[in-house]
Amino acid sequence: MKINSREFRVRPGDRLKLKDWLTKIKPFFQSKKQYKKLLEQHVETSSSLQQLHFASPRFALLVIFQGMDAAGKDGAVRHVLSGVNPAGCQVWSFKQPSAEELEHDFLWRSTCRLPERGKIGIFNRSYYEELLVVRVHPEALRSRGLPEELRDGKTIWEERYRSIVGLDKHLYRNGTRTVKEFLHLSREEQRKRFLARIEEPEKNSKFSLADIYERKY
Repeated sequence: MKINSREFRVRPGDRLKLKDWLTKIKPFFQSKKQYKKLLEQHVETSSSLQQLHFASPRFALLVIFQGMDAAGKDGAVRHVLSGVNPAGCQVWSFKQPSAEELEHDFLWRSTCRLPERGKIGIFNRSYYEELLVVRVHPEALRSRGLPEELRDGKTIWEERYRSIVGLDKHLYRNGTRTVKEFLHLSREEQRKRFLARIEEPEKNSKFSLADIYERKY
């Protein structure tokens, strides 16, 4: 079975409203047995391609996963990496920036972790965090150490958009190919997953009161 990703692809220049996109679709498989077989096929293919990529270090591959809390980023990364040689892959998770990271521009902490040629880099969250989170919580800008003239709420977001687009183009020109995945889910599905984290012991470690607080936004 071949998955048609074109249904979900956002083309450059397209304007996107998440509320217009489905959060629940018809599964690509008919049963768990078929799903496991499909996954095995994709794992085998990705493993073969990764060996070629690793053996001929001309390009780097960066895969970015973004999504709301409980969207399934960790699980997606786990599945993506299930057939990949760890020697040729690097995984980074971006949470609240450290004191050292705050002393640099907002792209620094991610650019210094970009994959080498021949390697696959996986970003669990990414340089989008310092745009998305700080835009939702503009008061956080005060702790970022920026000069007051750079904290202008009317211009900073557009400037950061330009910085990200500029970085993407720079990476492409220098041999890094980037795949961006946004994991979309409804508020109701997020609520169910939060409850599962509370009720199921094996998921308790994933629960955080901060997730409930952020859900309001």
